[in-house]
Amino acid sequence: MEVDILTIAAHPDDVEITCGGTVIKMTEAGYRVGILDLTAGESGTRGSAALREKEARRAAEVLGVVHRENLNIPDAGVENNRENKLKVAQKIRDFKPHTVILPYWKGRHPDHYTTGHLGYEACFLAGLAKLPLAGKPHRPFKIIYASQYVPTVRPSFVVDITLQYEKKLKAIFCFSSQFSPPKELQNLFPSRSEINARMGSEARHFGHMIGVRYGEPFVMRETAEVNDIVKIPVKSI
Repeated sequence: MEVDILTIAAHPDDVEITCGGTVIKMTEAGYRVGILDLTAGESGTRGSAALREKEARRAAEVLGVVHRENLNIPDAGVENNRENKLKVAQKIRDFKPHTVILPYWKGRHPDHYTTGHLGYEACFLAGLAKLPLAGKPHRPFKIIYASQYVPTVRPSFVVDITLQYEKKLKAIFCFSSQFSPPKELQNLFPSRSEINARMGSEARHFGHMIGVRYGEPFVMRETAEVNDIVKIPVKSI
């Protein structure tokens, strides 16, 4: 199954939180989007691998993606080694995405930033003809990084998800195992009301950068080309 966009994340629910609105916007625009979760999240404090798999399937339906699968790499043990890179590279050849979305390459959780590095190197390896991989070599045209988990990083661009924001929340709430009861206030496991407030605040912050209500931030390593300076979006003053 070929896709236009492949988003690669360490855990189920990472895509929903960091770029769920953008995924929804792209599926609504007619693009074929796939999700590759590297781990089942089995080492997390809440839930289980089986439960989170069911939650991930429900969330995928909300997002509108055409395919979602899990590589079952050990949770809290994502390593940037040859075995894992070849696993991801094979999926890149299988799906032949034009664009790949990865987690930002720095952050608090080792699985997140390791996935960023692993994913980039797998994209490169997928284009080498002599590696022990099935199918024709393929490299994505564009790699972008979802930087929602690292709000101190200035985005290269922000996607307007104002119209997709409520559906993004619906996708996040599919992972009910990850939320605390309302009276149990914990930083890592907020209640539904707290996630509403937290996600809303972050989305408003990034939306404000481009003059819209809600936004999602992304980073690119390369400089973008502009051919028409009259049509560059977002007012400067």
